[in-house]
Amino acid sequence: MKIALAQLNYHIGNFELNTQRIIENIALAKAKGADLVVFAELAICGYPPRDFLEFSEFITLCEEAAQQIATHCVDIACVVGLPIKNELLEGKDLYNAAYFIENGKVNVITKKALLPTYDVFDEYRYFEPNTKFECIEFKGQKIALTICEDLWNINDNPLYVSCPMDELIKQSPDVMINIAASPFNYRHDEDRIQVLADNARKYKLPLFYVNQVGAQTEIIFDGGSLVFDETGEVKAEMKYFEEDLQIFDLDEIQHVKNKYPQPERASDISQIHDALIMGIQDYFKKSGFSKAVLGLSGGIDSAIVCALACRALGAENVMAVLMPSKYSSDHSVKDALDLVNAIGCKHEIIEIKEAAAAFDSMLAKPFTGLAPNLTEENIQARCRGIVLMAMSNKFGYILLNTSNKSECAVGYGTLYGDMCGAIGVIGDVYKTQIFELARYINKDGEIIPENTIVKPPSAELRPDQKDSDSLPDYGILDQILFQHIELQKGSKAIIAKGFDEALVQRVLKMVNLAEFKRYQTPPILRVSPKAFGMGRRMPIVGKYMA
Repeated sequence: MKIALAQLNYHIGNFELNTQRIIENIALAKAKGADLVVFAELAICGYPPRDFLEFSEFITLCEEAAQQIATHCVDIACVVGLPIKNELLEGKDLYNAAYFIENGKVNVITKKALLPTYDVFDEYRYFEPNTKFECIEFKGQKIALTICEDLWNINDNPLYVSCPMDELIKQSPDVMINIAASPFNYRHDEDRIQVLADNARKYKLPLFYVNQVGAQTEIIFDGGSLVFDETGEVKAEMKYFEEDLQIFDLDEIQHVKNKYPQPERASDISQIHDALIMGIQDYFKKSGFSKAVLGLSGGIDSAIVCALACRALGAENVMAVLMPSKYSSDHSVKDALDLVNAIGCKHEIIEIKEAAAAFDSMLAKPFTGLAPNLTEENIQARCRGIVLMAMSNKFGYILLNTSNKSECAVGYGTLYGDMCGAIGVIGDVYKTQIFELARYINKDGEIIPENTIVKPPSAELRPDQKDSDSLPDYGILDQILFQHIELQKGSKAIIAKGFDEALVQRVLKMVNLAEFKRYQTPPILRVSPKAFGMGRRMPIVGKYMA
């Protein structure tokens, strides 16, 4: 039996496009001699559809698309994911399901049993868990079909009380197939391979796994579909951050070594780079936009975002706005212009001195007798936000936010100023990773100016200002933040690792007090195991660690 894995980029709620791409790949797989072509979890509607699932018309459109797809499954079968109605009154109204389509009709329906409700997942909000399991007979083989999380209950600390494969294995299947919507983070590919390999070894069966690719606002899917033999050895690994369709012979998977090529394992930083580019591309394409604007300060964060945006959208579609204040250094403007010249994007220089001075004049009376402080610094940042939003409104640009994760974590940013934007490009990338990303972008020649990389970071909102005036050294700060945010460690556990007690208490207090700011920031492209946004839900007025 020849099995095709179709790793596609879906668009949530775009039934016409998703159906068209599925049908095209059925035809392509058929032309290449496949007996079965497998598509991803909720492929018909896109993942995650969220509260679209609460509209009955949405579910009807999924079913209509599935029936259209079925007419193309002649002399080839397919597996495709979609939400379906629960016909029983008891329980949730829907199942997360997969159709096995053969000879123009749906022959078997598989329903997802294990519904993740953690981090970015919220499936139990919508779906009823499956409790009945049935293998699929096709071409003389028995297929154990599961959906994503159904294979993730295999570690020493299981999240669920049941395991679908423990039931399916009783029917003596010949092969496992798992369809998934497995989001990217720079540590997840290794975890994913380990979990799937453990399943293949435990049940002594070859395993075909298909993931989707593409970005859905903040969530990014990296592809990397996999095939394992019954010993848990990876036999094939499909492309990352690209659509792909490959055909595999079940007999060869079981008996022939090194038949299928595998890509080299990418570094964390190269994966982050590719993920962010895909995140920008898909945000614009799927939203119907093509042109971006950002503030370019001469600092490393905005330089990185500008470089990524130019790679994602084309330099001709990126507008960089330089907005020097009376405190901006000459080298900041020069560094920004050096980047513009190296990368070829459009730019404008719009000084904010007069705007900031006008606000100072307007507020002189109510501020009489009060010394300048953070208020005046924030006014400058908000003047820049007004300029950028004006450029966005006038020319139809989408504003890219340039705040990094370290700044987002401790509240080192100005609401309605440098924190504005439609999408946060690097809000899940720590400052120390930003420097690595700059070196990676420059690996084939200087794009990010060297001075931008080596100079001390500064917001330049007061004379001789540096980030280190307000924040700990980023090398230490980021370690503490990683322990707290990604590893979810409290102050005592972090202090026990050797970090200064007063510093830890200060950093954690800053993180928790800044929660109100993060609630008002744009969605952030998720590249880490724990990103700000939908995967990290904290109370704004909570007292713990504040």
